[in-house]
Amino acid sequence: MALIIDLNIQFTEMFLVLLLSPLLTGWVRKVKARLLRRQGPSVWQPYRDLARLLKKEVVLAENASWLFRVAPYLIFAATWVAAALVPTFATGLLFSWCADLIALAALVGSARFFLALAGLDVGTGFGGIGSSREVMIASLAEPATLMIFFSLALIAGSTQLSTIAGFMQTPEVGLRVSLAMALVAMLMVAIAENARIPVDNPATHLELTMVHEAMVLEYSGRHLAMIELAASLKLLMYLSLVGCVFVPWGLSPVGGGLARHLLAAGLYVGKLAVGGVLLALFETSIAKMRVFRVPEFLGAALMLSLLGVLLLFVTRSF
Repeated sequence: MALIIDLNIQFTEMFLVLLLSPLLTGWVRKVKARLLRRQGPSVWQPYRDLARLLKKEVVLAENASWLFRVAPYLIFAATWVAAALVPTFATGLLFSWCADLIALAALVGSARFFLALAGLDVGTGFGGIGSSREVMIASLAEPATLMIFFSLALIAGSTQLSTIAGFMQTPEVGLRVSLAMALVAMLMVAIAENARIPVDNPATHLELTMVHEAMVLEYSGRHLAMIELAASLKLLMYLSLVGCVFVPWGLSPVGGGLARHLLAAGLYVGKLAVGGVLLALFETSIAKMRVFRVPEFLGAALMLSLLGVLLLFVTRSF
């Protein structure tokens, strides 16, 4: 009976992130429109867009290989698993043993790898530009991500997210400069990984500026729906990761009752709403930077994460 209850909670968490990800995207768009004094689309518009894409016929290029057809499903599966591994409203779930920071980085990197290959597969100029820019961004974002995870593992003594979230709720954390550096670096990496302003504009289709959109221009129908849903899941995953590690208050512990789980789920939705408002406020208050300045932006994130790790080693030596 206990196994069935644990399975139900785990599957509830998996489908919760799947259902909330389009809503988060719609919420960010709505808040941005309101900040710009526009009406904006409904927060439910991403659901309508996904339903419309799923009904449309798939149009494929003549020279598209099997990889081009399979890549959307692989990208969606890897991103969904990564988003489901992050503790959202409860810790110590049935699959928490595999909710590891290294596994999370591997899943995100695998999804990016298949997306870049799909952009190169058809052989169009836009796809090649988008894939080359994506790999350039990844070459700096991935080391910064690993250094952030390394600093968190040094602080909490583990790479499991449930253990880290539990440690962050204890008074042993204290005030740490390295943790603040890791937070700032994580936010910078999250902006770059999700192709948000100032690194990229998710609403643009200008050939000289787009990165993510250039790789998916040849997709249509259900393939495009899978990629769009994966992008929403990725945004939710990073907000969930920030909430789990840096704002872990309200997470239901192991063995928490139904009332505790429902309260924690409500707090999780509140965290996503606040994160969406802050993201929209940041994007409306800053302009998009040139592509050639993106390495400087991510280089700063890498240096912050590296300084955080070095600071941990220095303080422990005393």
